Formats: sequence, C-alpha cells, structure tokens
Amino acid sequence: MPRMQVYLPDDLYRQVKRRGLPASELLQAAVRAELRQRQLSAETDRYVEALIAEVGEPSASEVSRAKAIARRFRGSKARKAG
Repeated sequence: MPRMQVYLPDDLYRQVKRRGLPASELLQAAVRAELRQRQLSAETDRYVEALIAEVGEPSASEVSRAKAIARRFRGSKARKAG
C-alpha cells in the first residue's frame, strides 16, 4: 500500500492522539467520503445538464417551488438527525 504524508493542525493532532483514534483509518474514510460526494455531485451536474437540454431551462416559479421543497426536505432531515 502506498504511503502519503499528511499534515494535521496541532489541535486535531492532539485530539486524535489523546483519544487513541486510528488516524490512518479516519483519513481513509474521510477521503473516500469526499471522493464519493464529488462523484455524485458531478453525476448530478451531468444529469441536470442533460435534463435542461431535453426539456429546457426551468421557469422562475419552478425554481422557486424546487427550492421550497429542498428547504422542507433539509428541515425534516435535520429534525430526524437531532
């Protein structure tokens, strides 16, 4: 397995060491999650571009409605998580 040197701010380093956390495993998981998020974001962008090419740009009222739905969805996720 290739090795990579990673630098952490002093405060993060101290917390990882104090708690005895497996830094390598944590960093691997964080990198995997970030790569997955970027992949999904790129796929979403491609899908939206294809959809706009197929049906055209959304109207102002459609954008407003979509934003309202997204706000409600985010709010319900926050309540479930809390």
